[in-house]
Amino acid sequence: MKTVILLLAVLGGIFTTAAEEPFRPEAGKFPALEKAHAYRGELVFVDHANRRGSLRVQGNGVFRRNDPQPFAMLPYGMICYHGAPADLRDIPLGTVMHVRAFLPPDPKISAVPVLPVNNKEKDADHRRGVGVAPAENHVLLLEDEPSHCLREGKVWKLKEVDLKNNAGLITARCEAKSGGDGKADEETLNFDAATRIWRGRECLTPEELVAEGAWPASGKKSLGGQGSLLGITWKPTEGGVFTRFHISDIWLDDAAMQRAAHQQTETHKAFIRSRWMPAWVDAVEYGKFGRATVTVTLFGGMDASLYAEFEKDRPVWVNGVENTLKHTEGGTAGPTQMASKGSVRDIAKTPGEPPLGSSGIQIRFETDLITEGIRPTRIIRIRPANWPDVHLPREEYLDSGKFSHEDRFPTPAIFPTY
Repeated sequence: MKTVILLLAVLGGIFTTAAEEPFRPEAGKFPALEKAHAYRGELVFVDHANRRGSLRVQGNGVFRRNDPQPFAMLPYGMICYHGAPADLRDIPLGTVMHVRAFLPPDPKISAVPVLPVNNKEKDADHRRGVGVAPAENHVLLLEDEPSHCLREGKVWKLKEVDLKNNAGLITARCEAKSGGDGKADEETLNFDAATRIWRGRECLTPEELVAEGAWPASGKKSLGGQGSLLGITWKPTEGGVFTRFHISDIWLDDAAMQRAAHQQTETHKAFIRSRWMPAWVDAVEYGKFGRATVTVTLFGGMDASLYAEFEKDRPVWVNGVENTLKHTEGGTAGPTQMASKGSVRDIAKTPGEPPLGSSGIQIRFETDLITEGIRPTRIIRIRPANWPDVHLPREEYLDSGKFSHEDRFPTPAIFPTY
């Protein structure tokens, strides 16, 4: 009987260990958003060329004491700013970002420090709290407050303004746009004379709202639950307040938010056309003398007009890139000179809603120059031949054959150890 009990205990331990095996994304598979760890924090450092940076993560302690934590975007990781696709270079430091992230897919080649898998469960100290240093630092989705609200169908209901000398506090509640259930907590946020208030095509200041009579010159006034979208940042706060965020922007109507999204979309479209569309290789059918037919899946998060520019029977250029999306072939000669040229044979759209990170669009092209960077599960960049042929700044490419994961530029040593 004791033997049976012991055996059951051992088997139970095995099954428990298997069930608790930490999840890591796999090469060639888009991870489910539901398996990601969610948190938010202030963007305090950006290394845009390597798609990484640091966030001061919000916990239940004193926010300003939290050490900035490094993060890296997954190759297919999506960035959203003002409700539109973005690059890290577009986001001002201090912006509060919502994060969905995973453990490093391969810790050996992580572009940021690797932490113990249970680090989010540790209490940094009584002044910082639990969860301010998550090991899940490889990001699938990074989005600012208005992008997060638009994706989840939420809105900020403005309850009351308390104003003095064109600065003060706003009490608001973030809830479902379709109608709040009363469960959302009210939050008090700072604003000041530099806060931008967007209404249609207008950009107003608190002083101008006072002049209109919409806000009081001094004191409190009810805002009646006015639905708005907020840009949220963090600034040091007077009065010993542990955690209070700051309003950088208020969008009072849909027209104002759509205008901001349009401007950001155009910025990102120009960026992608000059850096090429990222994708990964699904399959390679090898031919003779370097010929091959390659199937790739374009990554998600881009404006629809960019995907529409890939057309059947049109020429494309393809280049291998590193997981940071840096071009690895071409070096100082520019990515086009060493890229593989091909012709699009088929374009297919996978049925249903694609997982986050994927566009659901597969392109099959034929090339007479298959390179080492164009292999199954590898990351590539691809562009229609009519996109701009430009040379990239030094920090955005790696010399062909002259780099290793240990010698990447710059190295992870740029991040401090706290």
